Amino acid sequence: MLLVIVRLPWAGDLGVHAATLQRLRHNLLDPGNPLVDADTPSPYYSPWMVLLGCVARMTDLSVFWVLRIGAFVGLGLLVTGVWRYVRTLSGRGAAPAVALLSLLFLWGTVLFTWSGFYGLNSLALTVSYPSVFTLGLAFHLWAWLGRAVREDGGWGVWLGLGALWAVILLCHQFTGVVASLGAVATVVAARPGRAVWGRLGCGVVLGFVLLLVWPYYDFFALVGGWGGLESVHRPLYEDLFGRYWLVLLGVVALGVRWWRDRWDPLVLFFVLGVVVVAVGGVSGQYAWGRVLPAVLIPAQVAVAVEVGEAGRRVVRVGWGCVLGVALVVGAWAQVGTVGYVVRPGDVPGALSGVVAEKYREPWAGYQWMTRWVAYGDVVMAREGRPSAQIPAYGAYTVAPGYPDFFLPDEGRREEAVRRYFGVGVSEGERGVILREYGVRWVMDTGVAGRPGVGLGLGLREVGRGPGGQVLYEVVR
Repeated sequence: MLLVIVRLPWAGDLGVHAATLQRLRHNLLDPGNPLVDADTPSPYYSPWMVLLGCVARMTDLSVFWVLRIGAFVGLGLLVTGVWRYVRTLSGRGAAPAVALLSLLFLWGTVLFTWSGFYGLNSLALTVSYPSVFTLGLAFHLWAWLGRAVREDGGWGVWLGLGALWAVILLCHQFTGVVASLGAVATVVAARPGRAVWGRLGCGVVLGFVLLLVWPYYDFFALVGGWGGLESVHRPLYEDLFGRYWLVLLGVVALGVRWWRDRWDPLVLFFVLGVVVVAVGGVSGQYAWGRVLPAVLIPAQVAVAVEVGEAGRRVVRVGWGCVLGVALVVGAWAQVGTVGYVVRPGDVPGALSGVVAEKYREPWAGYQWMTRWVAYGDVVMAREGRPSAQIPAYGAYTVAPGYPDFFLPDEGRREEAVRRYFGVGVSEGERGVILREYGVRWVMDTGVAGRPGVGLGLGLREVGRGPGGQVLYEVVR
């Protein structure tokens, strides 16, 4: 993973996080929309990204190197958080290490990559995202909370926990829900006295106050807008068995733990996660599929703990053998991750073909266009990958590459892009669109016959990049 951080393979949401740092570097207090030229708030301006924005402002490092720093910190928090949390569940010295392996490899045999999901392949592509940093904080929250409940922590401890909970929710809202479910399970399982409930309540109140006063976006308005994300998150409910069937071993471990203790925190955590995910699937609120880690984490940790805690030695050995086989199967399914630090063709023997087959080629990026396109310029680019990548280099696009709840004219902008690149659209209409959004550049592929671009439409070709990308300057 440290080598992956150096490589920082570009895929998914990396562009929006780089764009967020670009805006914070130029205007820390009022950065505006990170993707389009509009003065709107954005949930991407989280406490963690604001801190990284300060690093970007105070140094000459590129935003990608700042993201590498963030990835290193996030990875460190995740590893140490898992270590601390598992130590609250088991006194066995090997339990934290086995839990880390389970969290990385105990998934399924169908590769799955999504922000907030921490299988090795997914982690390699999202390690610089706020979701990894936030998940690390969540593990530390559970460990700290479990100790506070057992040892009757003082007022300062509970207020600190409330502040940490708010930071987690502000940094990555879906991981914040996972963290909240784990916290509820930890407290309920401990069955604390009245004094603890009072201090816990004060911590929760402090957390709500911090959520309310965060200046960069309205947290509670954002939560109310999750209903518009169903189409994006519907794939989370597809092929569940192929993606997660190895986790069934953890479900068996949870059953054993429930038989021993009806108030086991991992069992309660798992049940809460299942309820939320199931309600989301039944009701069509597919965004709640992002809470799936609340189902996976307790199962993966449970089987790791059970290897050392399961009574007689022969039972522990049995658990260890079965888990070992499952981890090997899970690691083999994710072996393509090796390709992010070693070229697939350089892997020796038969393994080379397997790595190449499972390897996902990272995106090329648009660094080449910065020779002409300045910070703050508006670029007309097609929906999808171009709009998701170009803002990382400081420019804006006409339509955002990602759903934006706080952008009131998002639909109008998307329609404008579709019209501009549409077939049979007049040169005059294209010109109106370019003027309305202050477009200085047009990005498209140079494939013959592709509509919307050409020297006869008031555009002048100025440069070419990888994959047939062509940059045109708007000359009138």
